[in-house]
Amino acid sequence: MNPSNTKNGRRAFIGNVGRMAALSCIPVPFESVREAARQAGENTGFVPYLQNLTPEGVTVMFISGHPAQSWVEYGTDQTDRKAQTGTDGLLQAGNPLNKIRLTGLKPGMSYRYRIASRAIRTFEPYKQEFGPVEYSETYEFSTPDPGADQVSCVILNDIHDRPYSFKDLMSVNPDFPYEFVVLNGDMFNYQTGQQQLQEHLINPCSAIFAREKPFLMLRGNHETRGKFARNIKEYFDYDSGEYYFSFRQGPVHFIVLDSGEDKEDDHPEYHGLVAFDPYREQQAVWLDQELEQVRASGARYCVVLMHIPPYHSGDWHGTMHCRKLFGPLFEKYKVDMVISGHTHRWGIHPPDNDHGYPIVIGGGPKTGSRTKIELSAGLQQLRVAMYNDKGEQVGSYTVS
Repeated sequence: MNPSNTKNGRRAFIGNVGRMAALSCIPVPFESVREAARQAGENTGFVPYLQNLTPEGVTVMFISGHPAQSWVEYGTDQTDRKAQTGTDGLLQAGNPLNKIRLTGLKPGMSYRYRIASRAIRTFEPYKQEFGPVEYSETYEFSTPDPGADQVSCVILNDIHDRPYSFKDLMSVNPDFPYEFVVLNGDMFNYQTGQQQLQEHLINPCSAIFAREKPFLMLRGNHETRGKFARNIKEYFDYDSGEYYFSFRQGPVHFIVLDSGEDKEDDHPEYHGLVAFDPYREQQAVWLDQELEQVRASGARYCVVLMHIPPYHSGDWHGTMHCRKLFGPLFEKYKVDMVISGHTHRWGIHPPDNDHGYPIVIGGGPKTGSRTKIELSAGLQQLRVAMYNDKGEQVGSYTVS
């Protein structure tokens, strides 16, 4: 890959997409959005999406269309258990964003759940009036089994405020079985507010898969931009509370890194409001300790997920800093694969003199360059297959 071509191509794309975003993100009254959805026959009050699924728990998230008190009813055969969110003795009420954790689940089991909610019509210190309890449809999910000998997932990247791409890409090779979806950064051009999150990510993902299969939201460099960038973590659930974390599923241990911005911290574009160099250095300290534990645990494979790849991404500062900090650790602990995006040019790069592990890079947001990555692993091999938006397999790589 020619670094200068990559840099110029991305620069031109970002300039064009900024002009598009200025038009596509014009605020629309929320009631108008709800009315349009209502006329289309969709239940506008409950658009759940699953987060942070573990063998013992899962977080059900949704945004209420009006002030309400909500809870989740769930169980294996019947929805006879109830979960609510409370802080300091107060149950959550009136907040549009709902984050309800279901705990005490059993590994490798299927569960049913539904959302229950009652509108708060009057919310005064000594007077509360409620509407009738309304229920969502009933959905199902399955907890992972820690003893499973296989795992599969789908990885998407660089959607850039094109919500229709979720449906287009998830329709490719539809028979592939997957347990979760990784959104590997740059789902947006920049962050404008809750409505953008709903319309361009949460609602389309919920409609396609996220009501019953969770997704991991990884931050790309474009998620760090815009007035709402400091708020978006509230809309997802991370077990560690950080954008970088680690988890084991089947024979694969996944390491998630936040590669941060792509330019120097003192670049005029950031106006002195970022400090990604020390943030990446903080992650490197954690990564060294985490990879040592992963290798000691006997995990068969170790896969790194990060938006900016450490190689094959030009010579921007973010790439070079990730290479400097993370590259030696990847080599020291012999990670099996790094999966990234960012460049808007798909590629599968086998180990070479620069890196002793394969680097898989997903494509860009434009029709014709979009990709879906499918990862599957068993005891004998780890395999990724990459498809373009026409449904053609454009590459694969297998680790035995």
